[in-house]
Amino acid sequence: MSMTRSFKVLELDCAEEVNALRSALAGREGVRRLDFDILNARMTVTFDPEDTDTDRIVELVAATGMTAVPWEQRATAAPRSWWQRHGRLAMTVASGALLVAGFLVHWISQGSILHALTGEGVEEAVPLTARLLYVAAIITGAWYIVPRAVMAARRLRPDMNLLMTVAVLGAAGIGEWLEGAMVVFLFSVALLLEHWSVDRARRAIAALLELSPPTALLVPPEGGEPRETPVEAVPMGSQVIVRPGDRIPLDGQVLVGRSTVDQAPITGESVPVPKEPGDQVYAGTINQEGTLEFEVNRPADRTTLANIIRLVQESRSRRARSEQWIEKFALYYTPAMMGLAVAVAVVPPLAAGAAWATWFYRALVLLVIGCPCALVISTPVTIVSGLTSAARKGVLIKGGMHLEKAGGLQALALDKTGTLTYGRPRVQRVVPLDEHSPEQLLRTAAALEADSTHPLAEAIMHEASRRGIAAARAERFRSVPGMGAEGIVGGDLYWVGSHRMMHEKGLENEVAHRAALAIEDAGHTVVALGTEDHVCGLLSVADAVRENAADVVSALKSEGIDTILMLTGDNETTARSIAEETGIDEWRANLMPEDKVAAVKELTRRAEGVAMAGDGVNDAPAMAAADLGIAMGAIGSDVAIETADITLMSDEIARIPWLVGHSRRALRIIKQNVALALGVKAVFVTLAVFGAATLWMAIAADTGVSLLVIFNGLRLLGRGEPETAPAPTAAEAEPARA
Repeated sequence: MSMTRSFKVLELDCAEEVNALRSALAGREGVRRLDFDILNARMTVTFDPEDTDTDRIVELVAATGMTAVPWEQRATAAPRSWWQRHGRLAMTVASGALLVAGFLVHWISQGSILHALTGEGVEEAVPLTARLLYVAAIITGAWYIVPRAVMAARRLRPDMNLLMTVAVLGAAGIGEWLEGAMVVFLFSVALLLEHWSVDRARRAIAALLELSPPTALLVPPEGGEPRETPVEAVPMGSQVIVRPGDRIPLDGQVLVGRSTVDQAPITGESVPVPKEPGDQVYAGTINQEGTLEFEVNRPADRTTLANIIRLVQESRSRRARSEQWIEKFALYYTPAMMGLAVAVAVVPPLAAGAAWATWFYRALVLLVIGCPCALVISTPVTIVSGLTSAARKGVLIKGGMHLEKAGGLQALALDKTGTLTYGRPRVQRVVPLDEHSPEQLLRTAAALEADSTHPLAEAIMHEASRRGIAAARAERFRSVPGMGAEGIVGGDLYWVGSHRMMHEKGLENEVAHRAALAIEDAGHTVVALGTEDHVCGLLSVADAVRENAADVVSALKSEGIDTILMLTGDNETTARSIAEETGIDEWRANLMPEDKVAAVKELTRRAEGVAMAGDGVNDAPAMAAADLGIAMGAIGSDVAIETADITLMSDEIARIPWLVGHSRRALRIIKQNVALALGVKAVFVTLAVFGAATLWMAIAADTGVSLLVIFNGLRLLGRGEPETAPAPTAAEAEPARA
C-alpha cells in the first residue's frame, strides 16, 4: 500500500530545482508520484514503503545539493545560516564589484573606454590584472550556477544554468573576458530577482499567518485572573476575553459584551460588523469598541482563518493551463535553442568557409538569448500574485486554473435567495387603512407576533424594533393553523394573517382588495391585520433585494458577462419582480434543486465559460454542473469553503464583478509577459544571426525582460477594491418605508 509524505526543501525556489528533484527521484524504486509547491518550498512524495522510506528520499534530495526535511519537522529543523539566507546576494554583489574593478583597470590601461568595451586586440587589450578580476567576477557570479549546470548535464536535460555556463566558458575561450563576466553577473542578478519574487509571494502568504495572534487571554475554569495562553493549548469550550483593539485569537461564540468587529482581514468587508451575545467571531478579525468574552468552538488548527491559509497554500498545486503550457514549452525550447546555437556555430564555416571565431561568438550570443528565464517565471509570479491579492480581499480562489476560468466567463447563473437578496424577509411597506396610523398597525401586529418564531413574524418584530415601537404581548393568544393568529390587544380582539384569512373573515372590501393585489403583483407576501368588523391595514413582506444588486448586474455586463440568469424556487411573480429591479434579463422560477442543475447545464450548452454563484451547500449540485462554482458568504462554513472553486468569504456580491475583472487582468498580464519574453528573444535571435548583437546586450535584454515580467506580475498584489459599492450591513440595508 502506498503512502504519501511531504517534505520541506530548503532551496526549492524555482522550476529548475523542481526539474532537478524530478530527475533525482522520479523512476526510483518505490517512488510513485511527485508533487511540488514552490511557493511553500514543499515536495510531496507518494511511495511504496516496502521499497523505499523517508530517509532514502532525504538522501536522494541531498544528492542534488538541496536539503529535505519531513514537513512535520520543519519547525524544529536547524535555522538557515546567514550564508544560506544571504549567500546568493553576497556573491552577486561581489561579482558586480569585481566586474567594475576589472573594467576600470582595463579602461585605465588602455586609456580608452571604447577599446575596453570592444576588446580590440584581444589578449593584448586585456592586461593580466583586469583578466584576473574578470575571472574572479565570473567565479563569484557563477557560484550558484555551475553546480546546477553540472547536474543538468549529468541528467542530459539542458537548462538555463547549462546554457549560461557554456556561453561564459565560450566567451572566456575566445578572449571575451569582459563579456563573459558581464553575462554571468547579469544572469546572477536575474536569478536573484527570481528568488526575490518568490520570497515576496511567500511573505504575502505569511502575512495571512500573522493575522491570528499566537496567544489568547484565557479565563481559568476554576476562576481567577485571565492568563495569556498559547492558542494551540486552548481547549474547546474555554472562555476567552478579547479587549478593544486586539485581534481575536480563535473562532467562537460571544457570551458577554457588545462591540463591532473588523472582519476585513478575512471577508474583505469594508464596514465593521456588530457583535452581541450569540454571534460568531473569527480568528484574525479585530475587536474595536468593547470587551468581548466568547466561548471557543474550534481548535486553532481548524479556525476559518486556518482553513483559508491551508487552501491558499494548496491552491498552488492546481496549476493554471498557461503554467502547464509554459513548462512543456520550456522542456523542448531549451534543447532546441542549444541545437540552433550549434548549427549557427558550425554550418556557416563548413558550408561557406566563414570565420569560425565570428560564428562561434554568434552562437554564444544565441545561447544567452535562448535562456528561458523570463518565460519560465512570467506566469507563476502572476498567478501567485493574483491568488494572494484575491485572498486579501476575502475572495478565496482554489488555484490558478480557477483564476483563469473566472477570466474567461461569458455567462453567470445566480441563485436569488441569499445572493441577489439578503435571504431574510423584511417589511417592505406598511399600508394603514380605515384611519389607522403605521405605528398603531405595527404595534398591534408586534403584540400578536411576539411569541411566534415564524419568519414573517420575525420580520414584523424586526420592523417594530427598527422604528422604536414597543408592544406588550397579546392576551388570550390563539394560533389559527394555516392562516395566522388572534388575541386581545388593549382590550380589543385583533387578528393577523394571510390574504386568505382576510378573505374568509369576509372583511376584504374594495380598498383592501386593491392594496393586497398591488402587494402580490410586486412579488411580496401580504400580512393583513384587523378586528372583528374591519381591516386595519396591510403589511408587505418580502426578502429584500441587496441595495447594490442592480449596480453589480450592470458591472457584470460591463465586464463582458453576456448572459446573467437568475434561479429561484420562488413563484414567477416574485422572480419577475426581482429580475426587473436588478436588471436581469433571464430568470427561472419554481425550481427544485434538480431543476437548477438542469438550468445550469442548459446554459453551458449555450455559452463558453459558465459560473454558478449561490449561498453555499444547497446550491452545490448546480455549482458542480457549472464550469466554475462560486460560494457566497462562506465565512465559518467549512463545507462551502471546501466544495466551491471560488469562495467569497463575505456576502458582498460586488466581489463577483471584481473577481471577473481581477481574473481578466491576470490573464492579460500573463499574455503580456509571454509575448514580451518571446518577442524580445525573437528580435535578438535575428540580431545574433546577422552579427548585430553582443553577449552583454543579449543578457542585459534578457535580464531586463525578467525584471519587467516580475514587476508586471506583482502589480496584481496591489489590485484595488471593487468599483461597485460593497453591500451594506444588515442594519444599513433597511430601506426607508412609509
